[in-house]
Amino acid sequence: MKLFGLIGYPLSHSWSAQYFRQKFEELQLEDHEYRLFPLEKIENFPGLLSDHPGILGLNVTIPHKVTIIDYLDGLSKEAREIGAVNCIRLRESAGSIETMGFNTDCYGFRRSLEPLLEKYHRNALILGTGGASKAVAHVLNELGIQFRFVSRNPESPLILKYEELRKEILEQNTLIINTTPLGMFPDIKSYPDIPYQFLNKKHLLYDLVYNPSETQFLRKGRQAGAMIKKGIEMLQLQAEESWRIWNSFQ
Repeated sequence: MKLFGLIGYPLSHSWSAQYFRQKFEELQLEDHEYRLFPLEKIENFPGLLSDHPGILGLNVTIPHKVTIIDYLDGLSKEAREIGAVNCIRLRESAGSIETMGFNTDCYGFRRSLEPLLEKYHRNALILGTGGASKAVAHVLNELGIQFRFVSRNPESPLILKYEELRKEILEQNTLIINTTPLGMFPDIKSYPDIPYQFLNKKHLLYDLVYNPSETQFLRKGRQAGAMIKKGIEMLQLQAEESWRIWNSFQ
């Protein structure tokens, strides 16, 4: 059995297992399996590998995209630049298991964002400062889009607090990306505390949360006249890129 899976905690929101199971069925890969591995503490990662020696590939979700790096043997150039990993390739090397970290979030985010960009989307707000935000920032840098992070507990004076989001800030920053888990199942009533009344048709709201399909963040943006982008396409694109990586290096 060729085993793949997802680590993170909690995993009740995840569609990854469903996605890959359907993929394996379509490709008639009866000897492939994708499992969820709830991992509350990253310190338990080595034990997980010991308990499941046949794992060939893993996806990584919150809250381990940054802390997993210390447990890997190597990183791709992009993952090293970003400082976050959401895809791990495992293979046998010299009698031991070698773990290599990649970031496919940036691939999925860029591919799904670029077709929506207009000439006035030159300044952005990134809501959240976790592992996913690092991939988003990397892509915006590549696209030449200026951005600022927004956090409830900023660790730097360069990071905005939510209460600092005045009308003029939202008017200037017409691209707003939510990288926090706010609104994610099962806490579907929560949403980032931004002044939605200052949004207009030039704004593009992008939510990395994909479950539910339309979060409160996106609903409020749509009701204010903004364009919205759901997170499901990014999920699909990053999953396909993970699949490519797992199969290209076996």
